[in-house]
Amino acid sequence: MEEVILVDELDRPIGRMEKMEAHRKALLHRAFSVFILNDRGELMLQQRAFDKYHSGGLWTNTCFSHPRPDEPTVVAGERGLIEEMGFTTPLKEIFQFTYKARLDNELTEYEFDHVLLGHYNDEQRLNEEEAVDYRRVALPAVEAEIKEHPEEFTEWFKICFEPFFDHMKRPEPQEEI
Repeated sequence: MEEVILVDELDRPIGRMEKMEAHRKALLHRAFSVFILNDRGELMLQQRAFDKYHSGGLWTNTCFSHPRPDEPTVVAGERGLIEEMGFTTPLKEIFQFTYKARLDNELTEYEFDHVLLGHYNDEQRLNEEEAVDYRRVALPAVEAEIKEHPEEFTEWFKICFEPFFDHMKRPEPQEEI
């Protein structure tokens, strides 16, 4: 049985619940979204397995899941990359947000989402139970694809991509010497 961490609006844990029950009841819980860029600044997208319990066959960010109880979110993101995409790389959290989205099978994603960023250039070995394909796409092209064909993308990715892209457009703060 896979559990999620139920949280309040400030991401403070308030309990645990079986994952599907939390999605059926639309209860706020902790999640993570991993975005992997290569050296050319292209985002690695994954196509979800067609037989996933929701959003099968849709394109989304590199990895998306839930931390396990007592698992740090960044560690969970690194674990998720191995489980879904067959590789790992260091991640850092770049922002958080909360969203609620109705899915295609009477489930609701109501999540306090930690957005994690990493860099990776090599190939990977997809876990075909999770993802059936991947591709690397320049961020402006991803933005255009979402606008032109929103039905091809997961609900959370459509919500999360804009703040992610805005974040990536900001200049990096310069470290003082």
